Amino acid sequence: MVEVREPIFPYVPLESPVPPVQTAEVFSESQWQMLLTLADTVIPSIKAREGPHSSNDKLISSSEMNKAISALAANISGPDAKKIAVQYLEERPSTIPQFREAIQRLFSDWVPYGARYGIVLMLNALTSKPGSLILTGSIIPLAEQPLNVREGIIRGWEVSRLKQMRTFYRALVVIFKKTWTTVSPTICPVVGFPRVPVHVKPAAGYEYVFLQLPPGDGLEIIETDVVIVGSGCGGGVAAKNFASAGHRTLVVEKSYHHSTCYFPMNSNEGFTNLFESGGAMLSDDGSMAVLAGSAWGGGGTVNYSASLQTQGYVRQEWANTGLPFFTSQEFQTSLDRVCDRMGVSLNIEHNHANRALLEGARKLGYAAKPVPQNTGNSQHYCGYCTMGCHSAGKKGPAESFLVDAAHAGAEFMEGFRATKVLFEQTSQGQVASGVEGIWTSRDTHFGTSGKDTVIRRVIIKAKTVIVSCGTLHSPLLLLRSGLKNPHIGKHLYLHPRAAVFAENVQPWEGSALTAVVNELENLDGQGHGVKVENFAMLPAVFLPAFPWRGGFDYKMWSAKLSRMSGYFTLTRERDAGRVYPDPVDGRCHIDYTVSNYDRKHILEALIATAKIAYVSGATEFHTSSWEIPPFIRVSENNPAISNDINNADLQAWIAEVRRRSCLDPEQGLFASAHQMGTCRMGRSPRTSVVDPDCQVWGTKGLYVLDASVFPSASGVNPMVTNMAISDWTSRNIAKLMTRSGDVRMRTHL
Repeated sequence: MVEVREPIFPYVPLESPVPPVQTAEVFSESQWQMLLTLADTVIPSIKAREGPHSSNDKLISSSEMNKAISALAANISGPDAKKIAVQYLEERPSTIPQFREAIQRLFSDWVPYGARYGIVLMLNALTSKPGSLILTGSIIPLAEQPLNVREGIIRGWEVSRLKQMRTFYRALVVIFKKTWTTVSPTICPVVGFPRVPVHVKPAAGYEYVFLQLPPGDGLEIIETDVVIVGSGCGGGVAAKNFASAGHRTLVVEKSYHHSTCYFPMNSNEGFTNLFESGGAMLSDDGSMAVLAGSAWGGGGTVNYSASLQTQGYVRQEWANTGLPFFTSQEFQTSLDRVCDRMGVSLNIEHNHANRALLEGARKLGYAAKPVPQNTGNSQHYCGYCTMGCHSAGKKGPAESFLVDAAHAGAEFMEGFRATKVLFEQTSQGQVASGVEGIWTSRDTHFGTSGKDTVIRRVIIKAKTVIVSCGTLHSPLLLLRSGLKNPHIGKHLYLHPRAAVFAENVQPWEGSALTAVVNELENLDGQGHGVKVENFAMLPAVFLPAFPWRGGFDYKMWSAKLSRMSGYFTLTRERDAGRVYPDPVDGRCHIDYTVSNYDRKHILEALIATAKIAYVSGATEFHTSSWEIPPFIRVSENNPAISNDINNADLQAWIAEVRRRSCLDPEQGLFASAHQMGTCRMGRSPRTSVVDPDCQVWGTKGLYVLDASVFPSASGVNPMVTNMAISDWTSRNIAKLMTRSGDVRMRTHL
């Protein structure tokens, strides 16, 4: 039974325990010392050169220190402003107990063995004299060098001749920034970020009941008509439709449900409990950060509420591949049906950043529009929902379709990790007969290795198996199940994002994403291009995207968060990547680098976004690319023309950006919150993983219903497209099961 409580004021969310860290160390003590030395260099303690200090401090002059303290204190409320400013400047990762714990959890629980092994090799090299000479230019161990020297060495790795060193640099800098902003006790007071939204209106969500198993060593067998692996946008819609049609339906989910009284979680709790790999997934080359939901309700629990329907040119492109469903009235009916259930509407109160985006686009003559929200036909003025919606106002699967499924009799199991799909070999081929997995009971840490945890091996026998594990994990489950289609895991689309940071006020207030600029969505005439939308401005979500140019610079820039707004370029890319399992531990690898073709589109979108920021009055703007220098507005004599984009300085900056930048993946960080295509739909097993009905080629009774079936990138936030495909497909399967009594009667073999 999930704990639910009535809202109280002032509202304080319940604590969401994070799992205990595994006791087996992933690094030796010398490796830990080197890792923390590197972390303390990237996020250093800042002290005055003339005062007490050590070799572990970044030294600046007393005048610089006093200026920094004054600048920080001016924006910190309360009588202890200067004390907090000093604590912030002097803070370093190794002095924060949760930092090492978070790094240990990251590498023990989430990072694939192959990536971890590469980092271990580099750490070992840095602790030896020969390795140190090769990698730092000195036989003096890095930990014994003054911090200013260490910082110069680390910055040199960015352009090292060794590719492995450049990848090592990118991965560790991102990990250190992300972990520090997540666990730092000073960052939120310094930027003025409140624990809960100012306009908080908490409400209790639905009280789910989950299957429980008794302790025991034997195999547990459960029988049902339909088993759905995954509770996200695709799985939630399917659960509602199967249960409503009268079929025994069981939804299994590897993550654990948290009621609204735990929301919004703080960053450490939220990333650990609600996101895949703690929100710290990176591509193999370290150039792409991937944020994917791993929660009850999937990505629909942590997304920004954006509810855009699939656009006509994308639907036509998919239809042209032999999938006429996408231009049919049936698809439109499913799009409308899922939107109606979630109360998708334009009842929006824009915050400052979204108003600026719309108004800036209007001044430039750019096509732009509000973004419908799945908020129950009501306004939802909250930018914290990526850490869970405390108001139950965001009607993702956990507040809509899964509730409907429960009312229709569906059953649910949290903490279930599917290891493989089971098959029966018949004269007609492979027929799905269920799923095997490991169930871990909820305990005080929401299901880990606590002393009161029950762990059972479970087989779920079912006539129909629905795989809805998401784009990263559905293909891995198919591979673990012995399927050999060469397209499994290929055709990964991520909607790569780059970012522009401009001026704003309290950017975390109000809805995160309620406006979109469409002007650049078809730059090549073939449907590939870029949209511009707004970031959720939570410190640990936003700040890691900023380029690291030195520790003092990064700390001072991060402290300006309350005066920033973030815009990102959502790219409908042409060129795809892949996911594949680590050969040692089976964890997910992401092989993806934004192509030169797609980077050209992103560059034009960054320039357009800078223009929007300029006409909106921003005094400076930065990008997530290290190649692109920030633009700092020079005071102008004539205020009446101060926002004219024909300004000579702005045009010179744009010309320089076009001349010098190619958005080299090694000179910046791209990000993705959308994953699509790794089990794509098509007309033939020679080109796809599932057929036009989402049934896996070469099988019967096995379907994939999530964004992995997209034939290519959707070009819009994928939730509604995902749900509509699942709605149509699951309704058809449910009807077939009702008519035949057994979905296995149907075949395309």
